[in-house]
Amino acid sequence: MNGGADLGGMMGFGPVIEEENEPNFHAPWEARVLGMTVALGACGLWNIDQSRYARESMQPADYMKSSYYHVWLHGISSLLKDRGMITDDELVAGKQLQPAVAIKRKLLPQDVHAVLMAGGPANREQTGAAQFKVGDRVRTMNTHPTTHTRLPRYARDKAGIISKVHGVHVFPDSSAQGLGEAPSWLYQVTFTATTLWGEDKNENDTVSLDLWQPHLRIES
Repeated sequence: MNGGADLGGMMGFGPVIEEENEPNFHAPWEARVLGMTVALGACGLWNIDQSRYARESMQPADYMKSSYYHVWLHGISSLLKDRGMITDDELVAGKQLQPAVAIKRKLLPQDVHAVLMAGGPANREQTGAAQFKVGDRVRTMNTHPTTHTRLPRYARDKAGIISKVHGVHVFPDSSAQGLGEAPSWLYQVTFTATTLWGEDKNENDTVSLDLWQPHLRIES
């Protein structure tokens, strides 16, 4: 979707300032939000792509003035409300006011490290041949879905070169909508800066994106 998270190419935000010796968290509540996000993600009522969509669906004006973990808090609040696990009244009251919703799994404290180290691999068994190979010139699709997509706005309808074939992976654009994993071939696509940002940019600079086969077509 073209929301507050899709900032590539936008101007007026000033430089990115690196904070020297930046801590992992700037306040205790940020650590709690991270912990809640991990624990709730393990409950089995949504997947990582639905979680990303919940964060990026925040109103753009609110997204741009919110800190990193404020956005994460919005995401888990939205997911909890959408699945009937919490109500607005409970958020205001700060306590449970309705019976708990059944969950599929519970992440216990002693299992956190093992679960985080295992990660959530998205690669799947390869079925069928890849449509593209390294060196192929491709063009991205020009679509503007209202749902989650891993094809950023600034890279749509742009020509690039396949620079790596990653194999078959879960297709996030489908997974985020609850339509199934729809495993698809995943490629690294390299674009020149002049293609993405204009002829006045350095022609030697490049940007590489990991994009799925449904995002691409052969460049004629």
